Amino acid sequence: MAVTTPPAAPTRIVFVTQQVDPQHPALAATVTKIAALAALVDEVVVLTDGAVPGVLPANCRVHEFGAATQAGRGARFAAALARELLRRPRPVAVVAHMCPIYAVLAAPLARPLGVPLLLWYTHWHASSLLRVAERLVTDVVSVDVRSFPLPSPKVTPIGHGIEVAEFPCPERPAPGPVLHVLQLGRTSKAKGIAEVVRGIAEARRRGLDARLLFHGPSLTPAERAYRVEVAALVAELGLGDSVTIGGPVPRSEVPALLAAADLFVNNMHAGSPDKAVFEAAASGVPVVASNPVFDMLLDPKWLFGREDAGSLADRLQAAAALTRDERAAIGLRLRTRVLESHSVASWAEGILRVARG
Repeated sequence: MAVTTPPAAPTRIVFVTQQVDPQHPALAATVTKIAALAALVDEVVVLTDGAVPGVLPANCRVHEFGAATQAGRGARFAAALARELLRRPRPVAVVAHMCPIYAVLAAPLARPLGVPLLLWYTHWHASSLLRVAERLVTDVVSVDVRSFPLPSPKVTPIGHGIEVAEFPCPERPAPGPVLHVLQLGRTSKAKGIAEVVRGIAEARRRGLDARLLFHGPSLTPAERAYRVEVAALVAELGLGDSVTIGGPVPRSEVPALLAAADLFVNNMHAGSPDKAVFEAAASGVPVVASNPVFDMLLDPKWLFGREDAGSLADRLQAAAALTRDERAAIGLRLRTRVLESHSVASWAEGILRVARG
């Protein structure tokens, strides 16, 4: 008599995030991460404050816990998570994306049932809430051990999750007399935009026609104040024709901005490997950055001192001196490194690998 193997139980994972919106100025990439997880499991249950309908694969179910008050959001989140944890089969993991509060609220529900609780976090800020979350979760996943701001044996590096297909690597024209520099991100002081402006000023003082295009949202009062501060610095340095501080752009327009750039610059506070750098690298744009954590991606000669305008100007001059073939070789090398270690597919595989121990 033939022995039949019973079918494997369907696998589910619960993913908690702020927004599901492919055009969100800061969180759009979350959509591709959820889709990558959905390709590896039978079902992804997404708990979120708000979601654009119809943007996720068919095997994703979305619960929105948005409410008028923080207490209301917390209560609705806990109720939705409790329902999912009681369903069978239980999820292989609950993943809290970036916000430690989700992990703190989920811990008393998930941990007693033996459901692994993962916190994905990649930022330089070590808040008191993050310290609590680190103690409560089963595991922490991040880009690199240095991209989690607390020392912890729970941290597993799994790379960034970049949907490389969204960022084509076009053939670039021969270098011209102008070095077109691009910077993307929120107008947070942590992004070091003012220091980049000073680097552009120093490069121009040396005779290089470097021009900076910045685009990004201002989502908080502090970010709006910093935008005003940077605009005042641009005027003070007489860079009105050379530096543009623009607003947010839809994610669909980012590849075109990268295609038009000669160089991408990032001056993020040490410890937070900005995903915009990996997206630029996927597009084959040469990148210069100040964050030491990018030594995993960039050759050392393309790193500069975060508050050193002269150091950045040196890198701008070096980039301007590259031939077309040299720029292409750098771009191909960067894209290959993203494909090998920072794709959204490898990120999703890393999440499940950690969840399953």
